[in-house]
Amino acid sequence: MNDTLDLARALIARPSVTPDDAGCMDLIVERLASLEFQPEFLDFGNTRNLWLRRGEARPLLVFLGHTDVVPPGPDTGWTSPPFEPHIRNGRLYGRGAADMKGSVAAFTVACRRFLSKHPDHRGSIAILLTSDEEGIALDGVVRVVEILEARDEKIDWCLVGEPSSEERLGDVVKIGRRGSLNGRLRVFGIQGHVAYPHKADNPIHRFAQPLQHLVDEVWDQGNEHFPPTSFQISNLQAGTGAENVIPGQLDVMFNFRFSTELNADEIQRRVTAILDHYGLDYELDWRLSGNPFLTAGVDLIDAVQSALLSVLGEKAQLSTSGGTSDGRFIAPTGAQVLELGPVNATIHKVNEWVGIEDLDRLTEIYERILGNLLLP
Repeated sequence: MNDTLDLARALIARPSVTPDDAGCMDLIVERLASLEFQPEFLDFGNTRNLWLRRGEARPLLVFLGHTDVVPPGPDTGWTSPPFEPHIRNGRLYGRGAADMKGSVAAFTVACRRFLSKHPDHRGSIAILLTSDEEGIALDGVVRVVEILEARDEKIDWCLVGEPSSEERLGDVVKIGRRGSLNGRLRVFGIQGHVAYPHKADNPIHRFAQPLQHLVDEVWDQGNEHFPPTSFQISNLQAGTGAENVIPGQLDVMFNFRFSTELNADEIQRRVTAILDHYGLDYELDWRLSGNPFLTAGVDLIDAVQSALLSVLGEKAQLSTSGGTSDGRFIAPTGAQVLELGPVNATIHKVNEWVGIEDLDRLTEIYERILGNLLLP
């Protein structure tokens, strides 16, 4: 059993369902205690955040991760208990194995190995962990970044351990992410008896044409780095539960994943114009989860591609696909941000797993990235 596997198992055994850290960060502090890392806990509400830095000079390389996991669901769906790590057929099973306790273990061990060989490296190394990534992300990395910015503590490179790989380790790395804009719409009608529709006003019927318009709308064409902006309904609810009652209101939740061709203000303006065109009586609230970002600098990308070529024998495809990550809070500071982690085939699913060999190789990749960036 190697160091990375041992640490990953220890982390999985802690049931850190968001926003509970369940002692994971204390374990990371303990594993790095002898290497001059200075721990600083920056907690807000129920969220725990750890800023663990070694050195004060620039350039600063940060490994970014989260210790919280999504709920595992009923244990009956799991072949083995979700918070009892099991090894089967070369895989480590457990909630958080791929998303993202395996990565946290890998970059922690990579730092240990790198520093044992190169204690006098240039610049600084930091690890930033939060327990509020899988939740609403209001008290996690976004709050830590505010503190770092106020202290003029600048990050040069940020490597996020999110599971970026698609078919095999290292085949895809994320150099940016689409923006995410959420809407909560309430359409008002008049409740009534289904036998007397002329005495009621069905908000579901009212919304049918606007919904089709929103679905058919071409929001943009995307660009060389981003696919076209997409609109998706995530929840739709109306009615009293009775078969003979026309509902008085319709509640709709929707999401835009948008490219750098648009901004949140423009999307909101266009949606409002569509709804108003059909004369709806409605209320609409917005929540911006994050703006799109793209890493333009080459230092971090080159360091990662070189490490992948050395360990795996091939470079990765550069992508901006997928959901959001906490990298969206780091990118606006001017840092180069890149995501590299395990295969994402089982994240948020029952029987989540990560390949044991992949943990070993990911640790080696992270260690080589450290060398590529921080050695003369």
